Amino acid sequence: MALTEYSWLLLSATFLNVGAEISITLEPAQPTQGDNVTLVVHGLSGELLAYNWYAGPTLSVSYLVASYIVSTGDETPGPAYTGREAVRPDGSLDIQGILPRHSGTYILQTFNRQLQTEVGYGHVQVHEILAQPTVLANSTALVERRDTLRLMCSSPSPTAEVRWFFNGGALPVALRMGLSPDGRVLARHGIRREEAGAYQCEVWNPVSVSRSEPINLTVYFGPERVAILQDSTTRTGCTIKVDFNTSLTLWCVSRSCPEPEYVWTFNGQALKNGQDHLNISSMTATQEGTYTCIVKNTKTLLSGSASVVVKLSAAAVAMMIVPVPTKPMEGQDVTLTVQGYPKDLLVYAWYRGPASEPNRLLSQLPSGTWIAGPAHTGREVGFPNCSLLVQKLNLTDTGRYTLKTVTVQGKTETLEVELQVAPLG
Repeated sequence: MALTEYSWLLLSATFLNVGAEISITLEPAQPTQGDNVTLVVHGLSGELLAYNWYAGPTLSVSYLVASYIVSTGDETPGPAYTGREAVRPDGSLDIQGILPRHSGTYILQTFNRQLQTEVGYGHVQVHEILAQPTVLANSTALVERRDTLRLMCSSPSPTAEVRWFFNGGALPVALRMGLSPDGRVLARHGIRREEAGAYQCEVWNPVSVSRSEPINLTVYFGPERVAILQDSTTRTGCTIKVDFNTSLTLWCVSRSCPEPEYVWTFNGQALKNGQDHLNISSMTATQEGTYTCIVKNTKTLLSGSASVVVKLSAAAVAMMIVPVPTKPMEGQDVTLTVQGYPKDLLVYAWYRGPASEPNRLLSQLPSGTWIAGPAHTGREVGFPNCSLLVQKLNLTDTGRYTLKTVTVQGKTETLEVELQVAPLG
């Protein structure tokens, strides 16, 4: 009888008496891709004629790996033979350089000389050395409470287990609630700012583990809690009082990602300043008013603002005259700057000398109209805030200058200043 014919005879004997004594163990118990593996057979009894090994769930010819005749040691490959299998005389099955595709159920079928058969079942799970996975994101920059985060752990190993990490630690429970059943997709509706950070996925099996490179997520939010600071103190919605001729820096702060754009306004008029701070180098009455900082987030398309009122302090109420520059030279211009002039001013007049002598009148400004006096040289200019500009000084301009103010209520005040003009050279 030919060997092939004998193999068919063995297959036809499967309907005979079936025992349950055979057991099969795996060596090594948890094989890794490339290992040499043996399905070790235990519990064989009696004088056996032949073995059949199947790589499949049933005793089907299509799953037959090999048939082995005990008396001759002859082995005949079957349809499921991959070139790596070999049957031992004791019935065990060797698989050289095992691959993941060798995973599954294995069945040993034995025959004695009466063609009675017994079967034993074994299972092989080949654990591969896992390649590094990759985290794929629908976007790495999302807007808070508006956008949805979707991360996928991409791995060529479909059977590997997956776990996620956030900023190097285990994924928080709140985020795990958005995982797909197989753990490979993480979805988060209405992303929050606290969920910004580094995400990684890790694939693992009993013999191998591999973690992806981190993917960094940015969550845009704000602006919110807009405030104006002066000297690290929040000044939003209040009045800041500043001494005359002193400097002031206002800082605009907010909670925003990314850093917002800044627009400053003074009494409703936009200023040419796109920074997070505003400098007032020398405070005067003309700079009193409401300062507003408007912040705009180009990613969230949201905006916010804060305002403060800036006024001269009480110390600036007392009127005084300050030459600018304080020590002018011949040929320069000088401004006799008035601090604390009356808010209800009706008229003022400048004199070159004492105010008691009318011929000393330089100029006066009643109700916004400029009037030149006898002492006017054409080089003097008056301003609504009572200040006086003297242009192209010469040495004869040295001396006393007197300012006389009259309020709407008729209150008169006189103030003097000595001007010193330094010669050139």
